[in-house]
Amino acid sequence: MADDPHTQPPETIPIREDEDFDHATLAAYLRGKLPGSAQPLDVAQFGGGHANLTYLLRYGAQEYVLRRPPLGPVAATAHDMGREYRVLSVLHRAYPLAPRAFLFCEDPSIVGAPFFVMERRCGIVVRRAIPPQFGGGTDPAVNRAISTVLIDALADLHDVDYRAIGLESLGKPEGFLRRQIDGWAGRYERSKTREVQVVDDLVAWLHASEPAAPPSTLLHNDWRLDNIMLDAANPGRVEAVFDWDMCTLGDPLCDLGTLLASWMEVGEGLSGATAGTMPSNVPGFLTRREAVERYGARRRVDVSAVPYYYVFGLFKIGVVLQQIYHRYHVGQTKDARFAHFDQVAELLFGLAQSRSETLTL
Repeated sequence: MADDPHTQPPETIPIREDEDFDHATLAAYLRGKLPGSAQPLDVAQFGGGHANLTYLLRYGAQEYVLRRPPLGPVAATAHDMGREYRVLSVLHRAYPLAPRAFLFCEDPSIVGAPFFVMERRCGIVVRRAIPPQFGGGTDPAVNRAISTVLIDALADLHDVDYRAIGLESLGKPEGFLRRQIDGWAGRYERSKTREVQVVDDLVAWLHASEPAAPPSTLLHNDWRLDNIMLDAANPGRVEAVFDWDMCTLGDPLCDLGTLLASWMEVGEGLSGATAGTMPSNVPGFLTRREAVERYGARRRVDVSAVPYYYVFGLFKIGVVLQQIYHRYHVGQTKDARFAHFDQVAELLFGLAQSRSETLTL
């Protein structure tokens, strides 16, 4: 069935009508700027993801990936193609899982928005279910390998010496968590479609309970399983990490909290975690607590405050879903996948409130 989560969808799709652009204009702009770009250009769209738009560029056997922001107005600090290009133009030197970016274009007349072009990586992106080639969720050893490499890759990112690759000015680590709380609360206010009291209560709790910040590191800022590409022949090996537009310097436990907010456990359904996009409730997959302990051991850091960041992660993802729903609500996108994201956001806010009362993972 087409909606079976265990069926791996095609990697690319025909370009959605409202997300297309003039291919000839793009071809003319890129000609001579990339190896192989003198050949005819063929463009397809990657179907996954709910925010930034990604396209496959083919020049014969040579392939690249183009990334641009979503349609409509976007938050000032999100979907920043210039930031993502800056990070990916150097990060691959210290962190090979980051694809290399080759070119950035600020001119919106080419594809309708600023964009950049990066190298193409090939592998498997796990979305709503473990795909059949990885055992379909029935192989505990494979499931554990996927979960452990997801944690290990995050820990390794946080150990990157960002000064050695010239990213020491990427962000402002001082006061990072407080700015994050205020920033996400502001995003919710600008995207809400009705009053939800639990959001006000959560923001007050996050301010009052803010822990002391650990040493700053590079943050991915949207670390999820479906932003990770696994080796098709070895699910215990990461081929690439994507979606670096919010990468910055700051509190590394924010990345961990965001990840945990998508981490269902065996026996949990939607009410137990988030939108159900991470198939972590399968035999062998690490529990949230095991994941936190593995992260702490790999980096040799204190993880006692992580339950706070788990609450913040639930709140943050709820706001992301509300933002996406708002774009649908006001007609900035016609993608029917987003029609009920406001309801999922409210479920997340309720779960965040309950976790704030118990501080359990």
